[in-house]
Amino acid sequence: MDAYVHITGHAGTDVEIRGNGTVASFRLASTPRVRSKGEWSDGNTTWLEVSCFRALAENVAASVRRGDPLVVVGRLRTSVWEKDGQTHERLGLEAETVGHDLNRGITMFRRRQRAAADPPDVAAAAQDPTELTDGDRGPGGDGAEDRTATAA
Repeated sequence: MDAYVHITGHAGTDVEIRGNGTVASFRLASTPRVRSKGEWSDGNTTWLEVSCFRALAENVAASVRRGDPLVVVGRLRTSVWEKDGQTHERLGLEAETVGHDLNRGITMFRRRQRAAADPPDVAAAAQDPTELTDGDRGPGGDGAEDRTATAA
């Protein structure tokens, strides 16, 4: 049985890429705020090595920078190794999903450019999000029509 968790924190390191771009990893720092005797302060920081694979690895490498606030969902994994006759353990997170924490700021989503099998209009929209028309944004475009309709 896998231990799935979600954790919020900040990227503590830049993303390291290995395996021809198919593996990416970074350290995630999660520091809770705790209240003691009416005062708020930082609790102990939990550090986890986050590993990403395949398409997620490519997207994380292109999107995440040191210091970014993140939400990560994945499986807890324990790495065990021996060095100089001693056994060492480290808890890590095999990421399934990584995203910016929008409680802390804003971000602009952009689809990855895919193979030639994609229709041209989808590939064009993925290239430059500023080129989207109201129709591309879905029902209501920017929502102005919806505001007018409810105000009437």
